[in-house]
Amino acid sequence: MHNLSAITALNGTEPRIDQQGPITLTEEPNFAMATVAARNGGQRATMSAIRRIIGSNAPKPGQFSGDNVTAFWMGPDQWMLEAPYHSHEMLFEQVIVEVKGKASVTEQSDGWCRFDMRGIGLASVMELLCPINMTKFKTGDAIRTSIDHLGCFVVCRNLEHLSIIGPRSSAQSLHHTLLTAMTSAY
Repeated sequence: MHNLSAITALNGTEPRIDQQGPITLTEEPNFAMATVAARNGGQRATMSAIRRIIGSNAPKPGQFSGDNVTAFWMGPDQWMLEAPYHSHEMLFEQVIVEVKGKASVTEQSDGWCRFDMRGIGLASVMELLCPINMTKFKTGDAIRTSIDHLGCFVVCRNLEHLSIIGPRSSAQSLHHTLLTAMTSAY
């Protein structure tokens, strides 16, 4: 019998937390993720399924929505759904049942990593990382961008809480880049 231990994207047994000035950067490994892509002719049914899952309308381009289960727009008729593992470890399977064959669903929990940046003055850090117009970025916005040559998503949960979602295979590099920007700004 195997004796396996779960590790975070940064190779730890506990999530890493870093503080620099007024900003805290937290590794967030405890979220299940799944992508949903509407199949041809299944757009309306897919959007209805997302509404049932997240409790609000499927997000429009550049947006995220939901409460316990959230979704953000990834591209035309495509969304990423995320939810806490403790309550939705099998999010992928729940979504498959809800879309009733009208969308393609892919388990993404091990494909992406999430870092949450909290504090006052996040714009000073983000301006060093990517071309997001932080003067217009507001609660409910989600944007695809490049951070240090990595395709990432930045989700504005509120003006003092951003989630940066990037490829898990580059978690160490992304974390280093985020910390470097925090150090440069503060």
